[in-house]
Amino acid sequence: MSTQKGTPPPPVLPTPVLRARGLVKRYGQVTALDGADFDLLPGEVLAVIGDNGAGKSSLIKALTGALQPDEGTIELDGRPVRLRSPLDARRHGIETVYQDLAVAASLDIASNMFLGRELRRPGPLGSVLRMLDRRRMREESAAHMAELRIGLRSLTQPVESLSGGQRQGVAVARAVAWARHVVVMDEPTAALGVKESAQVLDLIRRVRDRGLPVVLISHNMPHVFEIADRIHIQRLGRRVAQVRPGDHTMAEVVAIMTGALELTGGDGGTVVADEGAAEAVGVRPGPG
Repeated sequence: MSTQKGTPPPPVLPTPVLRARGLVKRYGQVTALDGADFDLLPGEVLAVIGDNGAGKSSLIKALTGALQPDEGTIELDGRPVRLRSPLDARRHGIETVYQDLAVAASLDIASNMFLGRELRRPGPLGSVLRMLDRRRMREESAAHMAELRIGLRSLTQPVESLSGGQRQGVAVARAVAWARHVVVMDEPTAALGVKESAQVLDLIRRVRDRGLPVVLISHNMPHVFEIADRIHIQRLGRRVAQVRPGDHTMAEVVAIMTGALELTGGDGGTVVADEGAAEAVGVRPGPG
């Protein structure tokens, strides 16, 4: 059926880089995920927010291989995948920066960049004596740091000598160096000061500008509104809304998250990506 003359066609949304449909995860009598959906579009920062018990941690664990959903599907670049472990997710180009950073504090920066992926020297020195190619690891680490404009005095200094923001930079640079599809960041500004938090947010922007989509899990709403292109709102084990920060106030988003407001069809103008279509939604008071 053709559109009326003068009526613009609906926007065509790109294929999500990472997509999930109907994820279910039960722990005995507790349902952590209750038919959860998820869409991460190319080149965006997608913030995932939700109250305690909303299921966002279980959602992210399912998307990064840390848990196996009981039901549902996950797609990467439009193709079904089965992520059986975090290592499996890494093989598919999904890298995670955990809240505890998972860095080896006593090792230097270059060693942390290649942690678990150490390069060995060519020839018998590497294959037989298993000697590491530290020079090449330092050179490649320096290139990654320069690309993301992370300024550090020396790559040979131990990570324990760095500030919190610098440690976060090392963890992010490591993830970006190995990610082919997605970088997931779990509370990257937690426990950081104002200046260091601003540096990390700038770093996230540079990651996005390199073309890597970022999933940001955060409780810090000002940071979410500053950095996110879209916001995935999780409640009671499922996605209840996708909104753009420019279309709603922070108070409205928090109200949607808690159930005080709910989204419904209307002229609100918020664009969501659900089942591959664009949809306009507004805000109205929820029941009760």
